Amino acid sequence: MNFTEIARTRQSCRSYDPDRPVEEEKIQAMLDSARLAPSACNGQPYFITVCRGATAKAVAAATTGMGMNKFAAQAPVLMVISEMPYVRSAASGAKLKKNDYRSIDIGIVAAYLTAEATAQGLGTCILGWLDDAKLRALCGVEGQVRLVITVGYPKEGDKLREKRRKSPEELTARRYE
Repeated sequence: MNFTEIARTRQSCRSYDPDRPVEEEKIQAMLDSARLAPSACNGQPYFITVCRGATAKAVAAATTGMGMNKFAAQAPVLMVISEMPYVRSAASGAKLKKNDYRSIDIGIVAAYLTAEATAQGLGTCILGWLDDAKLRALCGVEGQVRLVITVGYPKEGDKLREKRRKSPEELTARRYE
């Protein structure tokens, strides 16, 4: 699968096959791709906790407040992405330029994780609705939990949905001199 095929077929999966476990080599492929994700000053200011079994169920429960993300409990794997401190050069740049490079870097690593999952035939959904304190305690991490990614095989019959996107003209401008 080339990148454009991955981009066209990757979607937020909200219907997992809870009886089909995810092979360890596919999880490892996702983590290997995450290591290659670009980040400010190559600081990689995040930590990924891979959760299965009872821990995955507890993590899923920490993403379902107010009726949100009920499908998360079906996913056999949940990846919790927590924020880590900047490396010195990225911290200086962030302060000087008033830019939150960690948020950018976490978004990029999430994109790499989900793209690789798609290439591996897996479904994913990136969750931002979560209980940070519960997740920190469950995962034993100190840094703020920024995202949770559900991972698993989509249920049989989970069809690719039409992507509704802005037109190229709404997203881009070309300036030439």
